[in-house]
Amino acid sequence: MSTPATPSTFAYVAPPELKPQEPAPTSTRGLIGWARAHLFGSVGQVLLTLFGIWLFWVVIPPMVKFFELDAVWTGTGRDACLPENVGRPVGACWPFIWAKWNQILYGFYPEAERWRVNVVYFMGAVLLVPLLVPKAPFKRANAIAFFGIYPVIAFLLLTGGDLDLRNFILGWTGLDFGLARVAGLRVGFWVQFVLVALIAAGIGMLVCPFFGGERRSVAATVLKLFGVLALILLAVDLDFGLQPVETRQWGGLLVTLVIAVTGITVSLPFGILLALGRRSDYPLVKYSSIIFIEFWRGVPLITVLFFATYMLPLFLPGRFTIDGLLRALVGVALVASAYMAEVVRGGLQAIPKGQYEGAMALGLRSGFMMRLVVLPQALKLVIPGIVNNFIGLFKDTTLVLIVSIFDLLGILRAAFTDPNWATPTTLFTGFGFAGIVYFVFCYGMSRYSMALEKRLDRSHRH
Repeated sequence: MSTPATPSTFAYVAPPELKPQEPAPTSTRGLIGWARAHLFGSVGQVLLTLFGIWLFWVVIPPMVKFFELDAVWTGTGRDACLPENVGRPVGACWPFIWAKWNQILYGFYPEAERWRVNVVYFMGAVLLVPLLVPKAPFKRANAIAFFGIYPVIAFLLLTGGDLDLRNFILGWTGLDFGLARVAGLRVGFWVQFVLVALIAAGIGMLVCPFFGGERRSVAATVLKLFGVLALILLAVDLDFGLQPVETRQWGGLLVTLVIAVTGITVSLPFGILLALGRRSDYPLVKYSSIIFIEFWRGVPLITVLFFATYMLPLFLPGRFTIDGLLRALVGVALVASAYMAEVVRGGLQAIPKGQYEGAMALGLRSGFMMRLVVLPQALKLVIPGIVNNFIGLFKDTTLVLIVSIFDLLGILRAAFTDPNWATPTTLFTGFGFAGIVYFVFCYGMSRYSMALEKRLDRSHRH
């Protein structure tokens, strides 16, 4: 009897080296894969892609043709930008921009004093760039210099100082000390200084006893800020040897940046205070903040500017006067602060209750809890809304033209009336240039806010 054959045994053992990974299908990788996933993945994507191509073809080539290919780059007058003299279709007349460049930067600022504006521009750039760089050292000192010292120096340089605030502050009361100038310094300066110091001391004696603990320190800080502000206001009454330049002579990019930077730097802290005040448990603080916010949000900015420029002087008593640009700055700051308050309040409402409970469990008082735990998270959540307000404020600076303040757009509109540059394309060149300037600033703010969001978005990092 034969023995059945033993079946052969096969061993399936993987070789020591791994087989190379197979590449993904050609249709899902590279440019073809990206196009199929984002441009031609569905009927709707195909239609949107075709519409985008058509829109690009309609808008971009004509703009490049007008602003670059057919543009005139050199010339000394309107004859250089006339088609009959050039012998071809003429696009942008860039010599018009070069001829009006000083007006665009300085407005009607005296030519001999424009170095002061250049110093202000340079100082602003030198202080702002390190403040925006995340890894730059000495952030605290840089912030103090930019937000505290730089505005005072810029104000003194641009105006020249020596504003005779004795008439500005006390003139409407009918008080006239009749004090003369001694060694370049008004003796009345010291009278005002003593008067303001006494007022600050009186406010401190009346207010501080009503606060205890942490609130007393807050009140003391507010009084210190008031004292510093009083010193700053009185310091501009000194004679620095600079020629006074009225704000009516300012214009162009200078006015645009002054209004925008002032509105931005004032609206954020005041907006935060108003948002916190609206959530306060004290009825007076709460309802005062609500009334302020709702009133200024309900009034158009152009109405505020018109009232501040033409109506407010009618209600001022005696010799009391306020500079026209200062009135516009205050109006812009008030409206921007009201809008900013609602943005910040939205961020505060987005913070879960557990954050408050956790802070209280650590023994933090209400002020420290808000400053160290709640407010940083709320501001991080509303960075897009904050920057959106900044961008809108920067573009709304063009409204001051209605009240005869010549910002960048106003200077360009005034330059259009120059008969030496009256060509068919001058108007389009000027508005196109203004659009480029506004786009650069607004797009820069937008991209920086996106980078800031990405850097602070720690909860989604892997």
